[in-house]
Amino acid sequence: MQTETRHFPMYIAGEWATAEKTTEATSPATGEVIGTVPDGTREDARRAIRAANESWRGWAAKSAFERAAAMENIAAIIEDRRDDLAWTLALDQGKPLAAEAYDEVDELAVYFKQAAADATRFDGIMPPSVDAGKRVFLHRVPRGVVGVISPWNWPYTMPAECIAPALASGNSVVWTPASSTSICAVKLAECVVDAGVPPGVFNMVTGRGSVVGDEVASSSGTQAVAFIGSVETGRKVASRAAGKPMILEMGGNGPMVVLEDADIGAAAEASLTSAFLCAGQSCTAGESFLVHERVCDEFIEKLAAATEKNILLGDPFDPATTMGPLNNEGVAAKMDEHVSDAMERGAKLVSGGARANGFPTRLYYRPTILRDVDGGMLAAKEETFGPIAPVGRIRGEEDALRIVDDSPFGLLASVWTKDLGRGLRFAESVRSGWVNINASSNHWESHLPFGGRAGSSSGVGRVGGRHSMETFTEMKTVVASF
Repeated sequence: MQTETRHFPMYIAGEWATAEKTTEATSPATGEVIGTVPDGTREDARRAIRAANESWRGWAAKSAFERAAAMENIAAIIEDRRDDLAWTLALDQGKPLAAEAYDEVDELAVYFKQAAADATRFDGIMPPSVDAGKRVFLHRVPRGVVGVISPWNWPYTMPAECIAPALASGNSVVWTPASSTSICAVKLAECVVDAGVPPGVFNMVTGRGSVVGDEVASSSGTQAVAFIGSVETGRKVASRAAGKPMILEMGGNGPMVVLEDADIGAAAEASLTSAFLCAGQSCTAGESFLVHERVCDEFIEKLAAATEKNILLGDPFDPATTMGPLNNEGVAAKMDEHVSDAMERGAKLVSGGARANGFPTRLYYRPTILRDVDGGMLAAKEETFGPIAPVGRIRGEEDALRIVDDSPFGLLASVWTKDLGRGLRFAESVRSGWVNINASSNHWESHLPFGGRAGSSSGVGRVGGRHSMETFTEMKTVVASF
């Protein structure tokens, strides 16, 4: 597929901007150079932060309904550009166009509509005063400038779940997107800009995270920081942004527990979404399948059959494709490492286990199922972030709880059982910020609070609807005497 190479800009202080240096963007799907993006500098980030600080008070002074209307305008533009946004996502990130890319664009529009609605319902309270001649008003006000640092696996929806509520609640935004999907970021920025958001209220600075992302996190000009990405990078952001309100949504390995009384067929079908959605490149991907020893063989048999029938690795632009390439070589190399480590330690390969031949790049990885996986293997204890289903045996519910709780992660877990009471007991006991009962580990809903359990490596704070707004605003107390 031949594509036109375009020079994409960043957006600072109400203007599209370039930089002295640029970085080539290469499609994981085709291997072609599909554009160049500015390699922003610290000074670029500082200009964006200054512009955001100069603009946020005027934006905050608008009514919630005016800001909501702007969010609705952004959503309408996204819907109007649905085809272009989805096509860009397939080319720049690698998601299959029909199976996944359109879905992400549709959800992107929902985030802005949702923020519009939440902004108009974000109310306060009037607690009593000890003095009958006084009235107390408690209401939430924007913090000022929110820095957003976003990942490449969901390059539209992950930034939007922070940008939309930050803007809707009266803040200005400085966004630094992942460098490997910066073309998607420009396309999203165009939607925000063309909706008429005032200059300086929204800024996007492309470049290396260690430069522009670090500047946004550490600057005294950002009053709150939202980061979505890896544990390693998240810890650096937390250190640099120390003292600020933060949302840190980091890694997980989506443990999926299948107990002996589960509907094995349904669990196996749901595992396809757990393991292979976005080619496994999801923080909630099922990267630890803990299956009761009585039903483990049956589960593996059904999972393998369902994978062979339903998961078609291929060209993202082919309507039949259900799984596209991995986004970058680092992820593919990690898959190689984890599969090799597991097999050296005694795991058995059921299917996949290697990169696929015959494609334009080496990033196409066959959907992989491993059995006899134990907790000492990298595929069980780390976040693989690829199309892998590592299956291990458990003796029962307590065994599963021990294994999950021993993990450094605590983002999301899934449990399968026909006994709802048993499922609820497990959900209340397990060390995880979100638990699905009889649903894929990759099931989540954008309006609900989502984030890691305290003490885990999965982060702090919550994204999701008005729950993000609670971090991006603060309570103000006003006491009036009369």
